[in-house]
Amino acid sequence: MEFLNTLNGIVWGWPMLALIALTGLFLTIGLKAYPIRHLKTGFVELWQGRHKHGEGEISGFNALMTSLSATIGTGNIAGVATAVAMGGPGAIFWMWIIALIGMATKYSEAVLAVRFREQNEQGHFVGGPMYYIRNGLGPKFKWLAVAFAFFGMLAGFGIGNGVQANSVADAMSHISPDGTGIPEWVTGLVVAALVGLVLIGGIRRISDVAGKLVPFMAITYVIAGVVLLGIYANEIPAALELIVTHAFTPISAAGGFAGATVWAAIRFGVARGVFSNEAGLGSAPIAHATATTDSPVRQGTIAMLGTFIDTIVICTITGLVIVASGAWQTGASGASLTASAFDAGLPVIGQYIVTLGLAVFAFTTIIGWSFYGERCTEYLFGIKAVPVFRLIWVAAIPIGATQELNVAWLIADTLNAMMALPNLVALILLSPVVFGLTREYLQKGSQKDL
Repeated sequence: MEFLNTLNGIVWGWPMLALIALTGLFLTIGLKAYPIRHLKTGFVELWQGRHKHGEGEISGFNALMTSLSATIGTGNIAGVATAVAMGGPGAIFWMWIIALIGMATKYSEAVLAVRFREQNEQGHFVGGPMYYIRNGLGPKFKWLAVAFAFFGMLAGFGIGNGVQANSVADAMSHISPDGTGIPEWVTGLVVAALVGLVLIGGIRRISDVAGKLVPFMAITYVIAGVVLLGIYANEIPAALELIVTHAFTPISAAGGFAGATVWAAIRFGVARGVFSNEAGLGSAPIAHATATTDSPVRQGTIAMLGTFIDTIVICTITGLVIVASGAWQTGASGASLTASAFDAGLPVIGQYIVTLGLAVFAFTTIIGWSFYGERCTEYLFGIKAVPVFRLIWVAAIPIGATQELNVAWLIADTLNAMMALPNLVALILLSPVVFGLTREYLQKGSQKDL
């Protein structure tokens, strides 16, 4: 724990946070705020993306759902709560900021993923940072592509496996009114069996499951959150004031809350925001590279919605409920903090909504990230290594479910930073390609209007 804490403090220090923020800001400015200005267009493209247009394997809609299945997870429930518990209400403000500029990052990742994707020996479309680094930057940067694939393969066992299995097992172990529930090892085995059944079908089955489960679980959670915000309506103005005020000023200890500095609000807001929406990590473009599309920009416009839906919508609902209910002052953290906030407004029902949401979110994240890990493994060792990876992936679920939560979070956080570095460097170096493709697409659109 001492070593992991030290390493985590280094990789998530101010240089990394500055790199993520400045990359997003640079891309937002270079794109003339295209993702923010064309948010409505994104939803139109998403609806039209239910049908296949162009080359690829899965629809643009299902590509986003696969991406969201990996991003909407414990970060939206436990991650937001941890950010508030460690950084105070001000952390939510910095989550918003990193999400708004992160939309440009996610857009750029998907544009490059489709532009530089290729077909493997089985005829499947493959892409992602390792491919746009190799095909876009050339042989001199091959080592950078290998570094991303290596850290991406390992990071999946943290962010996409261990943390998810651990959080759902912990929640299910306290599901009954008397504080007892299903043993963690039982939950681990059940989740492992279900994931194994999905993985047998490859990307098409993963996308089909994601296309059905993700909209259902997201809408259900949002409805429950909106109901709670209606219950806490009188407290919302004060909650928003707390969020904005303490994004720039320290907050003193109150109740069980130990207090937090501005730096803590920024650090935990940005780190948990990135953990939740994964903008800059390079994971989502692996899914978007498989989409059937006739334009990299069109798929990028769909992809950027992932960050908006994940953080601006779902994380905001979780954060506002926690602050408006006053639960953030109890000293609790993680999923238990979110559960207590929901339970305060919706007695008995609230904790079950959070537990069920956490279980479904975690399950879809595990299957989504398994695909990312597969592609990284295939890039490093060839397609024959994929079945071996799947076996190890499924076997790791029960192990993660029974480990100490703090260790799982630390490992996940640290590996996230290690895989983000090669991707962020590539995004900056390949930004002229993104800007050029976007400019051409917009010019063609204006000519059609004429």
